[in-house]
Amino acid sequence: MSMSFRPIARLLVACLILIPAHAAIAQQTDIPRFDIYGGFADFETPYLNLQQQGFHTQIGYNWNRFTAVGFDFSEGTGNNTLTPKVLTPALQQELAGEIGLLEQEGAIPAGYQLMVPTHAFSETYALGPQLTLRHYKRVTFFGHPSIGVIRQRVTPHPADPVATAIVAQLMPAGTKVDYEGFYGVGGGFDWNFARQFSVRAQDDIVYWKLFDGLLAQGTWTNRFAIGVSYHFGKNILAH
Repeated sequence: MSMSFRPIARLLVACLILIPAHAAIAQQTDIPRFDIYGGFADFETPYLNLQQQGFHTQIGYNWNRFTAVGFDFSEGTGNNTLTPKVLTPALQQELAGEIGLLEQEGAIPAGYQLMVPTHAFSETYALGPQLTLRHYKRVTFFGHPSIGVIRQRVTPHPADPVATAIVAQLMPAGTKVDYEGFYGVGGGFDWNFARQFSVRAQDDIVYWKLFDGLLAQGTWTNRFAIGVSYHFGKNILAH
């Protein structure tokens, strides 16, 4: 299994750009109880050569200076091209036999390579705790476990008769949907440019295994997101 660290690099670059070198050292003394976030999300799944883009939103409740709890939702769409190498060994062997037989009969050219363009739509749902560091007035750092559920719908678009027949054999309905749990870690920062508003940049790395019986293994997805947070409610530090 491989992972792409480009989103993490983007997060570090965003940190350097958005956090002034002269950020105030004073700790935060005005922390609203609630926050709502919305922004752009970029998903990368290197094993499937899949990149998806979409929307990310969060709702958070600050228990105290150091801990919060929240709900996280994101969705993204993208396209890739699937080949037999990502399928289970049993399916790879079965398809190799079918393709070999067609080659022997002269129905397809020798050396035929099965490739299926595919559209994927993914949704993620997560709920859990978050640790926050509010040592700097203008910057809030945070980290959290990423545990939740992913739902993915894939729709293949075969481009030749052989691929069409194989897709019809594997996916008679023409599309396939699966739900599975995922786990990983995530974190990022808020640049607090006003009491009620901040720019949030974050990155989550999670592992999942969808489409049991089709895909050979689970894989990692890296979600980079950036957007704006709105903070509201009573100052939790006020007495």
